[in-house]
Amino acid sequence: MNLREIVSVTLILFSIIDTLGNLPVIIGMKEQGKVIEAGKATISAGVLMVAFLFGGESILNLLGVDVESFAIAGAIVIFIMGLEMILGVTIFKESLHSKSTSIVPIAFPMIAGSGTLTTILSLRAEYSVQNIAIGIAVNLVLVYLSLRSSGWIQRKIGQGGAEVLRKVFGIILLAIAVKLFRKNLGI
Repeated sequence: MNLREIVSVTLILFSIIDTLGNLPVIIGMKEQGKVIEAGKATISAGVLMVAFLFGGESILNLLGVDVESFAIAGAIVIFIMGLEMILGVTIFKESLHSKSTSIVPIAFPMIAGSGTLTTILSLRAEYSVQNIAIGIAVNLVLVYLSLRSSGWIQRKIGQGGAEVLRKVFGIILLAIAVKLFRKNLGI
């Protein structure tokens, strides 16, 4: 166990997961009447992250998918989510039986998306698995706290503030998607 590695992994994952940047999306979903179960979303994202920590590359290889293709697919989803935020349209179809968005799109791709999962694969080359696991756990606590406090944050910033944040972070999501495209296409 190395504290320096843990802090480094935690900060890298925190910037990729972008917990605070996801709040406008989460607030927007709540305004649309969606149910967000913080515990369910956090546990689901945690399972995905740990699965990728220990077997991500093998899982992708088994499916015949390379890491770059996985990242590009995730970039497409992130791009569409950014468009939804900026244009105020709904592109992703809702489930007919559930108003819950805890697994999709909260746990995946927002928290444990392709950026997070490919970053975890990359971190394995530099850091010990134990330190990465601790970094994941710290981020999951932060994610849970953010999801649980999203209603309070929504009340504090109001409708106008939520709309401004949604537009700004929509553009940021588009930029992240373009960055993932460029990086994984070698442009």
